Amino acid sequence: MRYDIRLTLDHSYPAASDHARNLLRLLPSDGPNQRILRRLLTIVPHPNERRDWQDYFGNVTTLVAWHIPVCAIRFEVSVQAERWAGSAMDISTPLRALGPEIVAAGLSSSAPLHYRPPSPRIGPSAAIARFAQAQCHQAYSTREAVEALGRALHDLMRFDPTATEVTTPPAEAFAARRGVCQDYAQIMICGLRAVGIPAGYVSGFIRTTPPPGQKRLEGVDAMHGWVMAWCGATQGWLEYDPTNAQWAGEDYITTAIGRDYADAAPVRGAVRTAGGQQTKHAVDMIPLQAAYPAFSGPEISPLG
Repeated sequence: MRYDIRLTLDHSYPAASDHARNLLRLLPSDGPNQRILRRLLTIVPHPNERRDWQDYFGNVTTLVAWHIPVCAIRFEVSVQAERWAGSAMDISTPLRALGPEIVAAGLSSSAPLHYRPPSPRIGPSAAIARFAQAQCHQAYSTREAVEALGRALHDLMRFDPTATEVTTPPAEAFAARRGVCQDYAQIMICGLRAVGIPAGYVSGFIRTTPPPGQKRLEGVDAMHGWVMAWCGATQGWLEYDPTNAQWAGEDYITTAIGRDYADAAPVRGAVRTAGGQQTKHAVDMIPLQAAYPAFSGPEISPLG
């Protein structure tokens, strides 16, 4: 499926800030199941500093800063991308044989060894480990184990945007049995690592589908978070969405990956101001066509 994607992300402050700095990972790149034809990031007001690069995990990363008072900042993203569903075949390594393949995969930036140990936001949890082991112990293949844990977590948890904050540890969200997509994903990553499966965090866009007979509204698609799991040398990385209990398919566009949310957060920053701040965002993923035309190369508007 080919999409036109538009994101607007607005931050407003009750008092003008004399110091604002943001680290952005909002622009998608080519990946195993997607191809980027065009991408553009526009920032209003224009920042006094801007630097663009690819981080260790291959994410397009933008650092911006303002040295003048600002009371509102808008990030606008325009992307044209193609996404296709991965293979539904299970050619993954048997779970009990995964360890040697992890070691043999090397130490490149995409190597599974980077996603096996605890990471800054996802430490060990005995409770999550027990839960994961109970769900995966009957799975023969690694892919079966990933799906079993994702479905069980979806059944156990309740989606509740008031239950957690961006800094809530996975163990705390798991104990409460409540959270948002970030919590679902990080709990699942913790559990997969506990049973020996390398796993990381994926940030991106998801297209929503209105109920039958209802018109699709503008701006109701969303930024989303899900899981990538390494299923062996033959199968490679697969993406699973525990919030919706499904494999990530044509309705998903990846913008960033990492060991946990901190590596892939769409926006991180520091602002010096008085009072709180208001944030709102709108996402539109507009399908253009289902067929894939002949492709001669990406037409990427580099970084802004």
